[in-house]
Parts: sequence; C-alpha cells; structure tokens
Amino acid sequence: MKNQKTIALVAHDNRKIDLAEWVEWNLDVLDDHKIICTGTTGALIEEIFNRKSDNLKSKSRKIVTKLKSGPLGGDQQLGAMIAEGEIDIFIFLWDPMEPQPHDVDVKALLRISALYNIPTACNRSTADFLISSELFKQDYNPQLKDYSKYVNRKIDLNYKS
Repeated sequence: MKNQKTIALVAHDNRKIDLAEWVEWNLDVLDDHKIICTGTTGALIEEIFNRKSDNLKSKSRKIVTKLKSGPLGGDQQLGAMIAEGEIDIFIFLWDPMEPQPHDVDVKALLRISALYNIPTACNRSTADFLISSELFKQDYNPQLKDYSKYVNRKIDLNYKS
C-alpha cells in the first residue's frame, strides 16, 4: 500500500452522524487520500469535503467515489474491490444495536476485509488509532496469507448419481 491510501468509508444509518463528525475532525488528514463510500454515505462525505473547499474558496473539489447503497449491492461492490487489492483501509461504523436487512452482506464484507488483512475500524476510537499510526503515513506492505494450497486443492469428481 502506497503513502496515499485508498480508504473505504461506510456507515449504517444510525452511525452516519458519527462518521460525518469523524470525517470533519480528520478532514485535513483524509483530504490527501482517495475515498470510496457506499450509497448515501458517499454523498454525505463528499458534501463535507466540498463545504471545506467552498470555505477556503478552493477551485479543487474532493471527488468521492460512490458505490451503490449497501443493501442494493454496494457492500458486494466494496467486497470485490477489497478482493482485487483496491482498498487499503476500511472504516465501517456499523450499528450493533439495529438489525439490518442486509446483515449477511455486512458479515461477508467484514469477513473479506479480515481475509485480505485490510486494517478495519468498526468504531471511532479504532479509526482514530488507524489514521494516527506512523504506518498510515508511509508505504506499507501488509503480510498476506498464502491461499494457494486452498486454491489449487484437488476436487474429487468421482461421485455417484
């Protein structure tokens, strides 16, 4: 992962305000990185960045890559980006107190971030620790587990019909 990170920001509805406050607090740090978001979270985060550039009379506006809403396929889009090595850091403020209609997608997304050893924060404190780490400010090569044995395993096709 390069010095400039690709950071995925996702928040459930009851946590969007928390994520918005966290982004505003860390705007200067996040502004140097590429931001990917699902659905309405992306519109919210882009608005925060653009408000800053409006206040500074800046000509440059932050581009936030917005995927589909999580329940409408955004979680799977983000999972695919993680599997393809396109995401460096994942901040996912999920709501542990509210059942989600796409709970299986949420679990799959957290599973894939663990599988590919992506630094993942599920709360503001962990997100603060991630972006304040010295490792955040430099190139970093995470250790990836070798799954070639699993990928190359032999499947017995001798079955009875």
